[in-house]
Amino acid sequence: MRFTMPQKVKFKHCDPAGIVFYPRYFEMINDCVEAFFDEGLEVPFEEVHRNGGVPTAEISVQFTAPSRHGDRLELSLTPTRLGRSSLGIRTEATCDGERRFVATSTLVLIDGQGKSTPWPDHLRAKLRGWIQQAAA
Repeated sequence: MRFTMPQKVKFKHCDPAGIVFYPRYFEMINDCVEAFFDEGLEVPFEEVHRNGGVPTAEISVQFTAPSRHGDRLELSLTPTRLGRSSLGIRTEATCDGERRFVATSTLVLIDGQGKSTPWPDHLRAKLRGWIQQAAA
């Protein structure tokens, strides 16, 4: 099972050559993570950040084709592994079936002092459900 989010490529995403400037993809990935928490897990991201946060601890991206102003991307997020306080995710962007990038990353739940902290039971259960459905 994967979470999907549409993303139209806007002028603000593009460099003077008219293609997405690669740091903007990282913003899109983070927007997808935030939407996943809000819509997929039904836990508002701002609630998670009230007394801590979920920073990206590691990310690797393979860019496979350029995206241009006006393209309509589909970002797909799949949780891949769940640790005590970490979450592995895979995010892929496609446009009309053509892959534009694929990213793997690790998020870490932290407390208000910036230290890793275990996922709360209700959130762990929801994340585990997504991972189990993705593996099925």
